[in-house]
Amino acid sequence: MKDAKIQIVICLGSSCFSRGNRETLEVIKEYLKSNNIEDKVAFKGQLCSESCNKGPVIWIDNQKYEAVTPTNVLPILNKVFKPIL
Repeated sequence: MKDAKIQIVICLGSSCFSRGNRETLEVIKEYLKSNNIEDKVAFKGQLCSESCNKGPVIWIDNQKYEAVTPTNVLPILNKVFKPIL
């Protein structure tokens, strides 16, 4: 399964989206592009994660990250992707 893609799911429900996932979405897309790892990742949005009070929310390979911001998402991405960069 070495070729399996890393799954990233970002909540795009109205609460998460308005609280910052709109910007976080762009930060993640730019991170994947600038590190040339777009082909190693399956990146998608979903409408509501039912975690509105803990949002904005993203998942990376079923690990849930809460209160994600455009700023704190970079250390999360670096932790996940450093071994493959």
